[in-house]
Amino acid sequence: MDPVNISEFETLARERMSRQAFDYVAGGADDEITLAKNRAAFERITLHPRVLVDVSTVDTSTEVLGQRISFPVLVAPTAFQTLAHPDGELATARATSAAGTIMIVSTLASFRLEDIAAAAPGPKWFQLYCCKERAATQQLVERAETSGYDAICLTVDVSRLGRRERDLRNQFTLPPEVVPRNFEDAANLSAFPQTERRSLLTAYVADLLNDSLTWDDVAWIRSITKLPVVLKGILTCEDARLAADMGVEAIVISNHGGRQLDGVPAGVDVLPEIAAAVGDRVEVLVDGGIRRGTDVVKALALGARGVLLGRPYVWGLAADGQAGVTKVLQMLHDEVELALALCGCPSVEAVSAGLVGRR
Repeated sequence: MDPVNISEFETLARERMSRQAFDYVAGGADDEITLAKNRAAFERITLHPRVLVDVSTVDTSTEVLGQRISFPVLVAPTAFQTLAHPDGELATARATSAAGTIMIVSTLASFRLEDIAAAAPGPKWFQLYCCKERAATQQLVERAETSGYDAICLTVDVSRLGRRERDLRNQFTLPPEVVPRNFEDAANLSAFPQTERRSLLTAYVADLLNDSLTWDDVAWIRSITKLPVVLKGILTCEDARLAADMGVEAIVISNHGGRQLDGVPAGVDVLPEIAAAVGDRVEVLVDGGIRRGTDVVKALALGARGVLLGRPYVWGLAADGQAGVTKVLQMLHDEVELALALCGCPSVEAVSAGLVGRR
């Protein structure tokens, strides 16, 4: 039977992916408390619809960083998508382009950023992990700019990798054919036996990440690119204000899908206070736990310009490649349209704070 909501794609993905690969995508850090919070937070929010509003036509489109998109959902950066399907990020790029929204491409993609950009037209952002060597980071930024990416989305909550116990239990390592193609030397990992590759991959990623990243590095990145800079991984008003002071164009309120520091709040729980703290100085996006069109509307009412969708589109990719991602995005689009109509909102702009409460 075909899925009737996007969560049901997870069941299909579990059947079609290896246990190691599925748990790598599905899992969170430590006790997975934050992972559970992401979903529970949306369930606590109630909708308070208006009635007797003409919703014979509903406009789901909106603008993010000046780019008109079909609905307020962007495709979040997810590493190593060929774990889910051989076409990986290429399939996701094509489906996202067809859906009329923005794909954010991971530094740790399983295809080169140039090849993903060439796979389909449409807006794309490049998610950046800062390398310890600034020259390597600058090269990634320059490649993204040359390849036509529309923004640099700097992830700021991964000074070190979180402790993901599912991966430890499974002794997770990448299959030989899955490597971070944006780093040519990483391809050498495939020449080693699995036991060696496991420790080598961990060491490689640990060596890659800049654990001394500071606000000075944000200023430096802004100085080397003409593209808008987005900071992903903000959870406090203090950091949101600093981002605004720094002149970045947008922030993503995010706990990295519950995969980094366990015990932090769900993004949607801190969204209202952060949105109020920065006002209109930066655009505010949020991720974590999005599973329904009503979740998107709740986030909009609490102050977000849009949301980032993560695991669900990977489940669609695993279930049916490009067609699966297309189905997930179309299903969510249709749910957003219906939720807006039933809330008495003929457009995204009609959503207001009075639409939501908490139980």
